[in-house]
Amino acid sequence: MITSLAIKNYALIEKLTIDFSKGFSIITGETGAGKSIILGALGLALGKRADLTSLKNKEEKCVIEAHFEISKYNLRSFFEVNDLDYEDETIIRREILPSGKSRAFINDSPVNLQELQELGLHLIDIHSQQQTQELSDEAVQFQIIDAIANNLEILNSYQSELKKYKADKSKLNALIKRKGEASKEQEYNTFLLEELIGAKLKSGEQEVLEENYEQLNNVEIIKESLDKSLAIANEEQIGVLHNLNEIKNAIHKIAPFSSDYTLLFERITSLKIEFEDIAIELNRCSEKLINDPEQLNLINQKLQLIYNLQKKHQVATVDELIAVQNALENSVLELGNIDEEIAKLTVLVDDATKELDQICDAIHNNRLEAIPLLSQKLITILETLGMPNVRFKMELNVSSAYLDNGKDELQFLISANKGTDFGLLKKVASGGEMSRIMLAVKAILAQYSKLPTLIFDEIDTGVSGEIANKMGEIMKEMSTQMQIFAITHLPQIAAKGNEHFKVFKSTVGEDTLSELKLLTTDERVVEIAQMLSGTVISDSALNHAKALLN
Repeated sequence: MITSLAIKNYALIEKLTIDFSKGFSIITGETGAGKSIILGALGLALGKRADLTSLKNKEEKCVIEAHFEISKYNLRSFFEVNDLDYEDETIIRREILPSGKSRAFINDSPVNLQELQELGLHLIDIHSQQQTQELSDEAVQFQIIDAIANNLEILNSYQSELKKYKADKSKLNALIKRKGEASKEQEYNTFLLEELIGAKLKSGEQEVLEENYEQLNNVEIIKESLDKSLAIANEEQIGVLHNLNEIKNAIHKIAPFSSDYTLLFERITSLKIEFEDIAIELNRCSEKLINDPEQLNLINQKLQLIYNLQKKHQVATVDELIAVQNALENSVLELGNIDEEIAKLTVLVDDATKELDQICDAIHNNRLEAIPLLSQKLITILETLGMPNVRFKMELNVSSAYLDNGKDELQFLISANKGTDFGLLKKVASGGEMSRIMLAVKAILAQYSKLPTLIFDEIDTGVSGEIANKMGEIMKEMSTQMQIFAITHLPQIAAKGNEHFKVFKSTVGEDTLSELKLLTTDERVVEIAQMLSGTVISDSALNHAKALLN
């Protein structure tokens, strides 16, 4: 429960500190006095977005600080998960700086707005007139039924399973689509791969083949050149070898006379040896050279195959063709892996479907049991609120799709008056009836919810007299289980509170301020009398106010 609220430099509030007690608290004040400002400040403390318009004095920071007693609400796990210090009396502080930046703290530890909002969901429910209209929303209706059906834990399991199911289903669909797209190219890719594999390509073979082709294609010219070279080298009278031998012998005679001649002799000797080796190699090349048209044709075919493949794949070397072949092999292999992944994911999705269906059945059955109980409780409360002939029809239809909260679709219909047909809430119920129905819903949820504090912001719209009195009694009863605040214009409800706060405006110089004051018993009598009769308070209004308070 909230134990105190301090507001500084917010809207029309310069500085305000107020303490709250458990039970039923009333907040009243004239229209425009600033009741919405109090709620706005509290909303900021609970994580709502803020801007510079929140600052009363744009040169100073705005500070909202709220104290909560949380020892009975099992919130230690939240503090552990978010690495925050737990305190039975937890302090939430929100600051809006003149620069427009915002800061938030829980027990003096900085937190982000998401963490602040998450904690706020466990602390206060602020019910406004807008939320009354949300009662017509199917998601809100399911929240009511599920609270009574005690479906919270199983819904958490469902949403966890649903998240995994959607992730796996999304992967499966993506793989199936990918396979479909890949399959269109698979036949052609397989053909290209088989063509490359059939070519039996080897790194560096193109250069060897091209050299062999040139030799075989020019074998006659090569043979003629080799034979001519051998003839010139080996001619007995004028051959190169004969002449080199003659030169060697001549230099040998003069070698002893000078080191220069000796060096020349050595060089001519080496040259003769080298040329003899060249002649032997010329002879070897000539002897092994053969004219093989068949081999030439085979080499030509292989080279043409390589050239055609290079042109088709737009590459220049055999190594690049081998890289293309490897890529195609990986592509074909990848498609095979896709089939394996699809098979695995299909099993996971099928198993998840079975699990989700079982959970959905449990959720559905719990709802079926809760609906008659909810309907009867609503009727019982609303009969006391001046709707003696109200009836509800809540029908569940199982859909084929997995929705956010199961597979059920809900028809929440109402007949507010005897003899009228059932219809949708927003079409059948008046504003005053919607207010009473929402109060009945909140009263029922209070029996199942562990929420510490509930604030009703003018839920009494459209009602008066004895109905307002009954609404006040219901709120009073709810306050035995939780802390209740009611912002109201009705004296019948205001008189039910354990304590009564008044919001009012005051003028200080040229400045207008909103203030909040806890009323004494005598001040409460005057305030309720004003609510009964207006500015001029009659004796009968005072007596009536005292009677209401008693």
